[in-house]
Amino acid sequence: MALPVAFFAVFFAWPVVSIVDRGLRPDGDWRFGRIGETLSRPDILDVLGFTAWQALASTGLTLLVALPGAYVFARFDFPGKTVLRAVVTVPFVLPTVLVGTAFLALVGRNGLTDELWGLRLDTSVWAILLAHVFFNYAVVVRTVGGLWAQLDPRQEEAARVLGASRFTAWRTVTLPALVPAVSAAALMVFLFTFTSFGVVQILGGDAYTTLEAEIYRQTARLLDLPTAAVLTLVQFVAVGAILALHAWTVRRRETALRLVPPERTARRPRGAGQWALLGGVLVSVALLILLPLGVLVERSFAGPGGTGSATTGRSARSTRAGPSWCRPWRRSGTRCGTRWPPPPSPS
Repeated sequence: MALPVAFFAVFFAWPVVSIVDRGLRPDGDWRFGRIGETLSRPDILDVLGFTAWQALASTGLTLLVALPGAYVFARFDFPGKTVLRAVVTVPFVLPTVLVGTAFLALVGRNGLTDELWGLRLDTSVWAILLAHVFFNYAVVVRTVGGLWAQLDPRQEEAARVLGASRFTAWRTVTLPALVPAVSAAALMVFLFTFTSFGVVQILGGDAYTTLEAEIYRQTARLLDLPTAAVLTLVQFVAVGAILALHAWTVRRRETALRLVPPERTARRPRGAGQWALLGGVLVSVALLILLPLGVLVERSFAGPGGTGSATTGRSARSTRAGPSWCRPWRRSGTRCGTRWPPPPSPS
């Protein structure tokens, strides 16, 4: 354990202890009164309130959108299922800054929605919430859907044989088995959104600030180490409580369940309702997952004022003719060309 403990001590514990020490003990004496002073400031209370509110809203919205997807991936068998399951996992492994950039290209200034309908969401909290759903969709699908796919459907069928309706059988048999998995997924999503930084920095700007972003602002911009130290301690307490609750929830999942291989529970959709559910999930995945990724890829090939294909054409012509160059020139101001190496600057 020496190597991981040393890594943790150098790259995590030391920086945190240093900022707390410099913030709360600037002249050698501890000043714990700064904790009460900081937490009573109206602007800090607004940051704490918005951090908790957006985390709760993001968690609820993610569960609302992703739970039908978890059911579809767990119980339905359809062409392209394996590929689609891998695609919905892609956002979770992307850097948060890249996720914020993708949604900025989609709903921000000169984004896709701005060009098509004149609609911008980068100045509203909806952009942050949608980006969090995009980022955490796979958490719910993998956590809840992974267990749902292994629950024996014959238990629910036995309840229906005994006279229960479809909803009653699901509520009394399947839902109790899924509650620990849903709770664990919700806590993980809440933890990720509570400590969100890159998405909020890019899409929220100065209008919306979470606890993580405020710690960065107080440290790097304002150089207010006492406030940053207090907020760091608050975040430690909050994250520790969430992790403890998550660990307790995970232990509750370790119950005796009759699990079966996922291949035995998945089947083709039956009836108009199940096909409509599958279609709705595919549409939501296309709009929330595939569209931001597609816009990001398209904009990555586009220049400041052109389309991706035009930029590709310019790059190809430049490659054939040699690297381009521009430098100050004596009479014309600047001189540009494609011959390499460029001529020497005039004396």
